[in-house]
Amino acid sequence: MSLHGKRILLGVTGSIAAYKASHLTRLLVKEGAEVQIIMSTSALDFITPLTLSTLSKRPVLHRFYDKENGEWNNHVTLGLWADLLLVAPISAHTLAKFAQGLCDNLLSATYLSARCPVMLAPAMDLDMYQHPAVVKNMAILRDFGHQILDAEEGELASGLSGQGRMMEPEHILEHVLTFFSKKNDFSGKKILITAGPTYEAIDPVRFIGNHSSGKMGTAIALELAARGANVDLVLGPSHLSPNHPNLKVHKVISAEEMYSACQGLHSQSNISIFSAAVADYAPSAPANEKIKKSGDSLNLSLRKNVDIAFELGKNKHSHQIHVGFALETQKEETHAKEKLRKKNFDMIVLNSMRDEGAGFKNDTNKVTLYYKDGKQISTPLLSKTAVAKIVVDGLKNIPIVI
Repeated sequence: MSLHGKRILLGVTGSIAAYKASHLTRLLVKEGAEVQIIMSTSALDFITPLTLSTLSKRPVLHRFYDKENGEWNNHVTLGLWADLLLVAPISAHTLAKFAQGLCDNLLSATYLSARCPVMLAPAMDLDMYQHPAVVKNMAILRDFGHQILDAEEGELASGLSGQGRMMEPEHILEHVLTFFSKKNDFSGKKILITAGPTYEAIDPVRFIGNHSSGKMGTAIALELAARGANVDLVLGPSHLSPNHPNLKVHKVISAEEMYSACQGLHSQSNISIFSAAVADYAPSAPANEKIKKSGDSLNLSLRKNVDIAFELGKNKHSHQIHVGFALETQKEETHAKEKLRKKNFDMIVLNSMRDEGAGFKNDTNKVTLYYKDGKQISTPLLSKTAVAKIVVDGLKNIPIVI
């Protein structure tokens, strides 16, 4: 799939990440897209219009009236021209303006006039990204139906490290390509997906858990929703807020809550994907009050949690597909194939903690898909969005009519 003939309005706002707009422009043009760039006034302090116009092969716009050429840049015409409005980076300030309908420059006026889908790639410092005002504005824009390309984690311009980096241009390109190549090959299918960790209470303030972020399962849920499926995502504790008209999120905390939610959804699901990192054990008797520190040690009695995939696998019908995940640190293939058999999976997705860039919290992953018939498919290190597409495509290799 290329972007040949697709018209993309690329908005660039005032952020240190504006320098990435040059690389993004080059990638979009290389894929065949027509790219018209609109800069906010503050973006001019970070990257020059000359750089972006050279790469886009079009004059870069940043004001309503071009005094040099005596031309009026019509925001209505621009808004009607585009197949996609992509703002990367979008600052906290412009996010707020879009959310509240404020209109004081060419970019915000074009946004209010656009009839095409909108993608927004935020970039800001860690504390700004987590501020309730910014979180609320992003929620508003998601409710408008816009796609928020969540910021990635890493070193920030402030010297802090955390979530706030604009999604890398290569990852943004993947989202754009996916948008324009949407299939409806899962239209009408009901999908159950578990994702994220579970937290098992020790007392009201402490818990047993793991480092799962839920990014992989969420990426698969969004990919399936984009391809027409009706998706129920049972999501453990996570900062993620996936949004799509075909996606319903069920927030849970413990393994027991996750199992209960899945029980109510499983029988109606064509495909169940168990990507959650469910805690294997939970405290036998959680304390009702905070346990006060005393002595040099604390002994906990643990009980085994329900194995959600195993239990639901017992009730799996011939027309249903079950997909499991295995995160291993040793004898990876052996353990994955054992789970494939034991839990009645049709396919299992293996990733190893020994592969750099794979596993929990990362925005990338490297996996191998194993099937009951012995077939296997391995991927290089890719973004989790790209891996999600491969996993969803891999469902088509399962010899069950869905």
